[in-house]
Amino acid sequence: MIFIMEVRQEKCVKALRNRASPGQYLAFLSVKYEVDPDKFFYALVSAGENQKSICGNLSIECRGKTQDKAIFLIMKDSRVVAQFPIPTEFLMEQSNQIKDFIKTDYIQRYILKKNKESYSSLIRDLRAGMIEVNLKARVLEIPTPKLVLTQFGNYARVTNALIADETGTVKLCLWNEQINAIAIGDTIQLQNARMSTFRGERQLSIGKKGTLSNVKASTLTDRSAESVELAQPET
Repeated sequence: MIFIMEVRQEKCVKALRNRASPGQYLAFLSVKYEVDPDKFFYALVSAGENQKSICGNLSIECRGKTQDKAIFLIMKDSRVVAQFPIPTEFLMEQSNQIKDFIKTDYIQRYILKKNKESYSSLIRDLRAGMIEVNLKARVLEIPTPKLVLTQFGNYARVTNALIADETGTVKLCLWNEQINAIAIGDTIQLQNARMSTFRGERQLSIGKKGTLSNVKASTLTDRSAESVELAQPET
C-alpha cells in the first residue's frame, strides 16, 4: 500500500513538473515545513549574501551564482529537501513573493488537504461504520497470533492488538506481516482505517486502503502529516 501511494505521488509530481515558479515552490516549502514566509525569504537573502543561513528546521546554503540566478540547497536535518535556482531579481524584490504565493489557489488547496490528512481521531469518538479513520496510539498488547483458514482457502496469522491514546483503548486487527511491523510500546499511526464491531467489541482494521506505520513522536497529541510534494522548478 505504501508503494502504491509513492507511485501516485510520483505521478503527481511529474504532472506538475515545470509548472511551479520559484515563488510558488518556495511557498509550498514554507507551508509544508511550517516556516514563516517572511523569515524564509530573508533567510534565502542571507544565504545568498553569506553562503549559509538557518530558518526554523531548515538549513539553507547558496551553492553557486551566475549573473542572473543563484543555486540554493535546502536541507532538513541531514536530508535534502530541495536544490534549485532562484532568479536574482526574485531575491531583490521589495515585497515578499513567497507570502503572496501562499494566497494562490494551489497552495490553499494544499493547506486544506494537509489539514484534512493531519486530522486524527480520538479513540473515545470511534463508532462502528466509520471509514478513513486516522489515529495515533500506543501499542499495549499483542496477543499470540492464531492461524486461521481464510475465505480464499489459504492460512493466515491474525491477532487483535490492544492500542490506546489519552482517551481510551480499542482493539486493532492485524494480519500476517502487519503483526511483525509493530511491538509493544510502539507509537503507531493509522491512516484510512475502518471501524467495526466484532463479538460486541469495537475493532479497527486497516483494510486495502489503509496504512500502518511507526512514528517517532513521543506524545500522542502530535498530529502532523505530510502530503504530495509540488514539483521543483526546472534547473
